[in-house]
Amino acid sequence: MQREASRTGDARKVDASVEKARVEVRALAKRGVLLSGNAFSSVLFAKGELNAEEKAGAALLSCADGQALRASLAALGYAPEDWAALATCANGAPLDEATLRLAVATLDPATVVLCDEAAADDFRAAYAEDLAALEGFDEAMLAPGVVAHVCGMRVMNLGGFEAALGDSHQKQVMWARLKKLPPLGEPY
Repeated sequence: MQREASRTGDARKVDASVEKARVEVRALAKRGVLLSGNAFSSVLFAKGELNAEEKAGAALLSCADGQALRASLAALGYAPEDWAALATCANGAPLDEATLRLAVATLDPATVVLCDEAAADDFRAAYAEDLAALEGFDEAMLAPGVVAHVCGMRVMNLGGFEAALGDSHQKQVMWARLKKLPPLGEPY
């Protein structure tokens, strides 16, 4: 009987967490933030340059770049659903810094992958003070391929993932960068 009550309490906590996330994601959408994927994932792909399909209303990362990124995560050992995507722009303009920080905090990823330089620029602006506190220059500048630890998250600027898909050498460069972000183990 006590086990059943415990499971019921756990189910209520899960339900409350899901509802909280639903409300927060809806609030972001009302602010013009574009999201896709799993809001409870450990990996967040941030994209600042939307392709034609995404500009026309397709979900973020539903095209070739998203398929390649998800395949890369699977090859690294992530679960297929362990990703979310965020556009760092809305209506052709970057999100304001507070909104971008709020969106990232709402999703609470362990790893942020900046898919292009526009997303990296937006992240640099939103997290300028946090980046300035880093010791390494390449980390502070979010140099492509460098893993920076910002606000408890691993952050990497891929430096143009979608553009790299048309060049076999650049695809290998992107794969080498992504391999620096294996799934994290348990925190104990």
